Amino acid sequence: EKFVFTTGKNLQAALNSTYDKIDAMAACMKQESKLTRDEVLRAKRGGEAFEQTYAALYGSRWQGIKDAMARGGDARQWNAGGASPYLLDSASILAALALPLANARRVLDCCAAPGGKTIVLATLMHKDAHLTANDRSRERRARLATAVRQCLPSSVEARVTVTTRDAARMGRQSPARNGGQKNREAETFDAILLDAPCSSERHVLESPRHLAQWSPARVKNLRAAQWALLSAAFRLLRDGGYVVYATCALHPAENDGVVNRLLQKFPRAAIMPREEPPRRALEHFAGDLPVPEQTPTGWRVLPDTANGAGPMFFAIIQKNESE
Repeated sequence: EKFVFTTGKNLQAALNSTYDKIDAMAACMKQESKLTRDEVLRAKRGGEAFEQTYAALYGSRWQGIKDAMARGGDARQWNAGGASPYLLDSASILAALALPLANARRVLDCCAAPGGKTIVLATLMHKDAHLTANDRSRERRARLATAVRQCLPSSVEARVTVTTRDAARMGRQSPARNGGQKNREAETFDAILLDAPCSSERHVLESPRHLAQWSPARVKNLRAAQWALLSAAFRLLRDGGYVVYATCALHPAENDGVVNRLLQKFPRAAIMPREEPPRRALEHFAGDLPVPEQTPTGWRVLPDTANGAGPMFFAIIQKNESE
């Protein structure tokens, strides 16, 4: 091989040329990497990501669920004896009826607006029971108060109190902020219904704007909020009391996932079987209720097998007495 002697000046020029080429290649690779990340982000958002997520969860059943939701729900009129009946989905009635009320004297509906499940609970609770119907939104509270006033007879309305609080913070006041005393709200309710804010995929599909904004992060954020609500509700239960955790979500992370976390965190939490609705409940609406499917921790109603009702998930949890 022929050895070529290069002067220092020529060598520096060659190196500079090489460095320029390396910088250009790095810039090109960086741009390609950025485009790839952008493409990944787009793929994880919007309708395509939504479709991929739920098709993976439900397989060949997903199309039927979508078609059933597009056709509409299965609404029923619940007649509580007030001036007006309340129109709500039959799956919502089923979830409200799952809360054991026979021995309950203090009942709480944590996220009660717009009010359908509150009306069901108020109708069926014991004549000596009192129901607190809560919603942290003042606007939604107004709708809730209107429903209570219009749909319940005055004798029942008198035993319902409508409040505006953050249910995730109820029962969490520290002794230091309560004069050193134990929080008087803790362990005060016999029965609690928590119909938690959720992904509400039916409404996402109905709204092009919300569908375009959907991402897996929505499920993650909602799950965190649901956990805060459920753990607070469990602390509010008396020994032997019941909480029904419900959502209208299709994603199992917001359903069984949240309930499983409660079971792991609180050894006194126990899943209870579902009992048939009380016979007197059948006097307040016409038609049959959907038959739910069992899940690892509860039950669900899916629109494709329930005449469009749902989706609705609910689990019945009892707080065992302390030893």
